[in-house]
This record gives sequence, structure tokens and C-alpha cells, in this order.
Amino acid sequence: MSSAFNTHNTNPLAQYPQAWDRAGKVKLLVLDVDGVLTNGQVWIGADGKESLKGFDIQDGLGIKLLEQCGIPTAIITGRNSKMVLSRCEELGIKQVHMGVENKALALDQVLKALGLNMADCAVMGDDWPDLAMMKNAGMRVCPAQAHEAVKEFAHLVTTHTGGNSAVRELCDLILKAQNRYEELLKKAKS
Repeated sequence: MSSAFNTHNTNPLAQYPQAWDRAGKVKLLVLDVDGVLTNGQVWIGADGKESLKGFDIQDGLGIKLLEQCGIPTAIITGRNSKMVLSRCEELGIKQVHMGVENKALALDQVLKALGLNMADCAVMGDDWPDLAMMKNAGMRVCPAQAHEAVKEFAHLVTTHTGGNSAVRELCDLILKAQNRYEELLKKAKS
């Protein structure tokens, strides 16, 4: 285990030691949106439609860094949102599944399309609708504010909350466990 993993002077790997090995095997990152890429709040405008979502810029960079290392990201969410679609396009995420009732089925479709299996993916969700999709994942992760049932099920609970760099925390862990973090950091400094 690397001592390079340090977030807010706490090391989540002390509580979740299996997370390091699992992160080293990740070939696909699968994310829910509300409560994972956002803080979970839904803003409804006067027209009765969702009007605003906030995304963490560090999460976006983490996703792009994984992509540079050949680890794609897939989005599987129960809600339809033009804002999510725009953010995914901006980040280059090609596997975007919105308005999904059966997230496990959607994940199976993603895995078949990419020629991967459940052991190859890290799945990050925050509430009950994500449990079936997380069930057989090689790495089950949730943000700090996730529902207690999801926390009990996870291989790792991040120190950050959804929409506040929880995804970046996971991306950094994957990069470190796969010995890619330092080279990317060095490149960023040059």
C-alpha cells in the first residue's frame, strides 16, 4: 500500500484495506450522478423542470486523468438531464445511460459493449437504487454522505461527499494503485 494516498490527513485505506488491491484492478469507472457527481440536490425552476446541477471541477479532471490511462467512465442514472448530458460530452464520457430504472441491466450492457466483466469495474453509488448495480462490482464505492445501507455494502467510503471531490478521491486512488499517479503529476508540473 502506498503512503502517497492522503486526503485531509486521514487515510480511508486504514478502515478499508481491501480497497487498494481492488483499485489496482479497475478497468472501468461506473458512476451514478445525483449524490455522486452532484451533491444530490435537485433545483426545480418556476416551470416545474430541473433547472440547475452543480458539478465539481476536480471530479471532472479525475475522470479525464483515468481516460488518459485507458480507463473509461460510464454514467448510469435514473434521471434524465440535459445538464448531465452536456457535462458528459464535455468530459468525453461515451457510455451515458439516463432515465434507467434497472441500473444492473444497464451496467451489463455497458460491460458487454466494452468487453469487460463485473470484476473489472469500480461502481460508485449513494443510495438504494444503486445497490443492484454495485452488487457484483470488483470495487463498490460510495461518497461520505451515502445512505447507511450503501456504506455497509461498500468496499470504500470516501472521505469526501458527492459533488465535493468524492469522485476525484476515487480516481486518485485508482491512479495510485495502478502506479500512474506520480507520472501524471510530474507531467502536470512540467
